Order: sequence, then structure tokens, then C-alpha cells
Amino acid sequence: MIIIQVLDIVLAALILTMATWTIAVREPFSATVGYVAYGLLLSLVWVRLFAVDVALTEAAIGGGVTGVLLISAAVRLRRTLASGAHERLGARYRLVAGALCAVIATGLAAGVLLLPNPPPSLAPQAIESLAKTGLGNPITAVLIAYRAFDTLLEKVVLVLALVGVWSLAPDRYWGGAPSPPCAVRSNGPLSFLAQVLPPLGILIGIHIFWVGADDPGGAFQGGAILAAMWMIVMMARITDAPEIDTRWLRLSLVSGPAVFLAAGVLGCVLAGGFLAYPAGFAKPIILFIEAFMTLSIAATLPMLVAGPPDRATRP
Repeated sequence: MIIIQVLDIVLAALILTMATWTIAVREPFSATVGYVAYGLLLSLVWVRLFAVDVALTEAAIGGGVTGVLLISAAVRLRRTLASGAHERLGARYRLVAGALCAVIATGLAAGVLLLPNPPPSLAPQAIESLAKTGLGNPITAVLIAYRAFDTLLEKVVLVLALVGVWSLAPDRYWGGAPSPPCAVRSNGPLSFLAQVLPPLGILIGIHIFWVGADDPGGAFQGGAILAAMWMIVMMARITDAPEIDTRWLRLSLVSGPAVFLAAGVLGCVLAGGFLAYPAGFAKPIILFIEAFMTLSIAATLPMLVAGPPDRATRP
């Protein structure tokens, strides 16, 4: 027990150090690397809190997809750093920003420390109704059954975010493809990893999706792993980003929200309520929805990272 407590203290110290480094460092690329490391350390914290589902999401999104997105942004911004190097915030603005951060941190700490013991929770009610869904994972039940409408809107927002990114493209490039993430084709370690990792990563992503009904995992975690495999292949220039008017791409993007919405409407007919599931058929319907959500997430995240099209449609 003492060893575990020491490891927790060391982990907390590492997180605080990495957070300070990410804020203090001036070079965007170094700050991004610190942010990725910070996200991976946070995933370990969630594991220690026995929230494995959250840990998987944090590692895939916070440390993976977001990290790649920020690295791409840092590379694009390098051209403007020299011209804006002399533009620094004055001491007054930095003092105000520091004071606001301190107030927010104090409020969050007070909110945690002043919680009653035990804290309020809906976990007993969620566990009590878990058998009606046929699921063994209460996290999946919360996301797809208890608060299914919120989850549906989250997937719709993800697709709308991608449409917003695409709308930044010049009119002459609309329907074309984003630029390659690397200027030249990689023949080194990245190319090797892009050929070795995807077969294993695809199996792991499908497995994480499938076991999410009863164990930690689910559509978002599995879809994020599949998205990471596609991004690695594109970064190594083994394949190129598709044109945004490709039919299979657009069907993949909208398949998750569309199937989710169709299941919700069907629930009005078969179960007496929107996004309600017929008794005895809840689990297979939920797995069917999650399969298409996995596909949608796996297609949306890499295209968000690829950015708006900047090349004309191929003839």
C-alpha cells in the first residue's frame, strides 16, 4: 500500500511539472510535446481511479488525436513566429491572467474538497437498471441508454465540426483533398510503423468496440484507435487523404448519427419513446448503433486532423 501511495505522489508531481512546463515553454512544438505527455500521464491517473473507459479516451484523444492536430498546427505556425516574436504580453496582462487562473483553480479545489462524504451519486440507480439493457458495462449503458440523446448530439456536433473545417477551403478547392501531412514520403521508422502497426491496431480497435458492451471500451475508444491507424498511414504517405466529395467517405461520416437517429425514431414505434429500446432487444440494437458510430468516428477524426482541402478535384 505504501508503494502505491508513493507512486501516486510521484505521478501527481509529474503531472504538475508537465503542466507547468507546457504553460511556461515558449516554443509551440515543445509545448505540444509537453501537452501530449500530460495527456498520457492523465490517462494513468484515470486508471488509478478505476475509470478505465475514461483512461482509454484520454490516451486516444488527449494524447493522440489532439496531439497530432496541435503538432500540425505548430508546424504551420512556424512561418509566423518570427514576425510575431517581439509581440509579448505586458506584465499587467500576465498578472491578470495568473490571478484568473488562481481563482479558477481555487474554486475547483474548493468544489472537490467541500463535497459531502460520500459524494452524491446516481451509480446505485444506474446499476439497478443495468440488467434491463442487457449490458455489463455501466458506462456504455449511461452513454447509449440513459443519456442517449446527449450522445447522439455529440456525434452530430463532431460531423458539424468537420463541415466547419472543410468550409475554410477556397471555393476552387471545394470537393478536393487536403494536403499531405508530410512534405515528402517517409522511408524511415514512421514508414515501418505505418506498415506494421495498422493490422494490429485495427484488431485492437474492433476488439475494444466489441467488448465495450460488457467491459471497458466502446465505440469512441475503438473508433479513436482505428482513426489513429489511418492517421499513421497518411502521415507516412503510404496512402493519401481522400477527396471530401468521395461517396464512401461521406457515407462513413454520417452513418453513425444516421443509424443512431433511425434507432431513436424506431423506438417511438416499438418501445413507446424516442431512443427507447424494446425489451429483450436492447443489447443487439445498442451494438448495432455502436458499430456504425465506430465507423463514423474512425472516419471523422483523421479528416479533422487532415484539415480543409487545398487541392483541386482530380479529373
